[in-house]
Amino acid sequence: MREKQITEKSNRSVPRKNTHRDKKVIKDSGREDLVEGRNAVIEALKSDRTVEQILVAKGDSEGSINVIYALAKEKHIVIKEADRKKLDQMSDTGAHQGVIAIVTPYKYFEIDDILKYAESKGEKPFIIILDEIEDPHNLGSIIRSAEICGVHGVIIPKRRNVGITPIVYKSSAGAVEYMKIAKVTNINSTIDTLKKKGIWIYGADMEGKNYCYENNFVGAIALVIGSEGRGISKLTKEKCDGLVKIPMHGRITSLNASVAAGIIMYEVLKQKIQRG
Repeated sequence: MREKQITEKSNRSVPRKNTHRDKKVIKDSGREDLVEGRNAVIEALKSDRTVEQILVAKGDSEGSINVIYALAKEKHIVIKEADRKKLDQMSDTGAHQGVIAIVTPYKYFEIDDILKYAESKGEKPFIIILDEIEDPHNLGSIIRSAEICGVHGVIIPKRRNVGITPIVYKSSAGAVEYMKIAKVTNINSTIDTLKKKGIWIYGADMEGKNYCYENNFVGAIALVIGSEGRGISKLTKEKCDGLVKIPMHGRITSLNASVAAGIIMYEVLKQKIQRG
């Protein structure tokens, strides 16, 4: 049985849209076999990810590139020098810093893997559900914050959501390697499954009745973050046990999806630390 954590949810189902300031969604190639940038490649080398080979710009031999050389040598991974123009052509991020690793595509997890991971740590599940996040920078930033805040897993839909591309990887600062990410066919069916597992579902929405700091996040929870322009879809919002909002006192009426997610994730972390 799920313990009651909130008394009611908002009856409003239409999010307030900020049509004039919505950030343009960035499209990338969709490749999931590239890791770009020095820090991201270093994290890939430190993890269990299979790195096929590393391409380094000719003449680069200073700073953290030496760490990459050392780790690659330790793992017997081939490093090839390449013209910077070739790296520019391969790059999705436009900021490869003279190094691109060719890796096996990210291996997505199952929902049960996330729940078992939380159980193995003796913790109540803390899950992030993303409803059609299409901006790779936002997804990467959310994964980075999630890893720092002790989230056990991130759930994304197979359609209308960016996957683990080079831009996502770089934006996450390598946190992708330490986060269990599951791809599901239907977010709403997944929410029903999580509810049966005793997990309470909360949606981040400007029309929520409760501020995030007023809500009890100590138990098993999943936090739903909506897309950059549309917010949480109507049906998904209706399936949430409660909607929570973030206090805002300025003239701008919306927050970037990754910023909003980070604020609420830190509130969850704070409560778990304070209340045990």
